[in-house]
Amino acid sequence: MGSVERVEAGAAALGDYVGLTDVVLRSRREPAEGLFMAEGEKVIRRAVAAGYPMRSLLLEEKWLPALSDVVQATDAPVYLATRETLIEVTGYDVHRGALAAMTRLPLEDAATLAGRAGRRIAVLEDIVDHTNVGAVFRSAAALGVDAVLITPRCADPLYRRSVRVSMGAVLQVPWTRFDEWPQGIELLREAGFTTAALELGKDSISLAELAARGDERLAVVLGTEGDGLAAATVAAADLAVRIPMAGEVDSLNVAAAAAVAFYATQP
Repeated sequence: MGSVERVEAGAAALGDYVGLTDVVLRSRREPAEGLFMAEGEKVIRRAVAAGYPMRSLLLEEKWLPALSDVVQATDAPVYLATRETLIEVTGYDVHRGALAAMTRLPLEDAATLAGRAGRRIAVLEDIVDHTNVGAVFRSAAALGVDAVLITPRCADPLYRRSVRVSMGAVLQVPWTRFDEWPQGIELLREAGFTTAALELGKDSISLAELAARGDERLAVVLGTEGDGLAAATVAAADLAVRIPMAGEVDSLNVAAAAAVAFYATQP
């Protein structure tokens, strides 16, 4: 068991937890330093179960009994603080009262992950909102998507908000990042995937038509908020697919569209 220590705001040991609301700072610092944040008992347990090493644990003291087995099993330091201290250090109200600084694992090569994935994968192109990334991962886990591959400019799935919104699904669904995009479509094709770009173009087939095809291996490609997929991506994909809309609604939020597409294309 690691050491258990009560701490106050300003303690040097809490450096990993300072200013968690600063998206720019965290998105630059966390990947560079090899860390990410797990928030709440369920997510912390999923991170540990997935094999991510723990750097430290920061708890409101009332959460110590609930996480006593995790505390007993770790060699990492455990810091106990008041709710007020947690708010002061992190910059927001830590509702779940528990944070763990975790060490990232090396990302798998995209070709290797595509090769060993099952029948369905999702591709996220330049989705920049961490909430949407987390929501897509949660749907992927719930609806049996085997892996998620993201483009070089996509938001970090291990950013705190993405992990929290996904309820830890980013720690459950295998994922990695392409080195190049849309060149990565050829990599998917070589792995036997039909690439289906969700696109509202007039030449798109409907989602029902895609589902009826029963492709053995299918990659659903989802575009960034607002602009959708790049023209080069749509041109390179095997198919363009639309979700028919009613009520004069032109499109769904990318996270909602992902859930609909994942459900409709279940094997």
